Amino acid sequence: MIKAYAALEAGGPLQPFEYDPGPLGDHDVEIDVDYCGICHSDLSMLNNEWGITQYPFVPGHEVAGRIASVGKHVNQFKVGDRVGLGWHSSYCNHCHSCHSGDHNLCRDAQGTIVGRHGGFADKVRAQATSVVALPDELSSEQAGPLFCGGITVFNPIVQYDIKPTARVGVIGIGGLGHLALQFLNAWGCEVTAFTSSPSKRDEALQLGAHRTLDSRDTEALKASAGYFDLILSTVNVSLDWTAYLNTLAAKGRLHLVGAVLEPMKINVMSLMGAQRSVSSSPVGSPAVIKTMLEFAARHELAPQVEVFSMDDVNAAIERLEHGSPRYRVVLKR
Repeated sequence: MIKAYAALEAGGPLQPFEYDPGPLGDHDVEIDVDYCGICHSDLSMLNNEWGITQYPFVPGHEVAGRIASVGKHVNQFKVGDRVGLGWHSSYCNHCHSCHSGDHNLCRDAQGTIVGRHGGFADKVRAQATSVVALPDELSSEQAGPLFCGGITVFNPIVQYDIKPTARVGVIGIGGLGHLALQFLNAWGCEVTAFTSSPSKRDEALQLGAHRTLDSRDTEALKASAGYFDLILSTVNVSLDWTAYLNTLAAKGRLHLVGAVLEPMKINVMSLMGAQRSVSSSPVGSPAVIKTMLEFAARHELAPQVEVFSMDDVNAAIERLEHGSPRYRVVLKR
């Protein structure tokens, strides 16, 4: 039996829950959970904001732990290996996307907390293909958030071949944004943090921003017209997108990784004349996750975390939902 914490209804408190996972699949692994981050996607699923949650619901898709057992066809891991598991827990492994290395775009990919039980537990299972080994230099305490928050902001750097000479702006200095600043700085980019919070300006500079820009200052936005090669938006609220588009250089890109649910209001003319574009992306493939982990280890980058005991999971969720954590909340089993 796997011991976990589950919500029985939308928005309900998490409570002790046990389930029998059945026999381990031939291509699967079972992971002893040591740490598990809490992501805003966990909150969205907990509250059924996307209309796909099944109850009882066990959140948790930022897992760092150790291999407890392996299926008979698994040869890339052995018992005791330190590993991580993110948003996806399996892929079809035979579609064009999978064969191209874009497993994260597989139409049949299964979410770790969508239709199955996640990592707020003592153990979690997943297809071995979706699990990635942790470099020795990364602590398990800090590794979990890299498997969702980290890869979400790292993936577009790889996908769009962002140059180290690029001028990049980051909107929102929170769980995603504080990692984006670190990655982009280490990548070699000139980094600007868009923030309306005075308390976060000094922190943004310490995290890797070369300068900050008050996102509520319309004159500052106008003064930055045609400046940025890339703006990475990590927020999940609607903004004056045209104002940001006008700060992009020719062929510049506004890329969204925050899950904005409202339709975007965009003036096409602000795109057309300078050949600008708007795009979005999900988490990355296992191959890109591996690259991100190696990059983070080499440059000694890691999320800033606040650690709670797994038994205090409801207090941890309350902290994320209604507090101002700096910057990711992690559960320790």
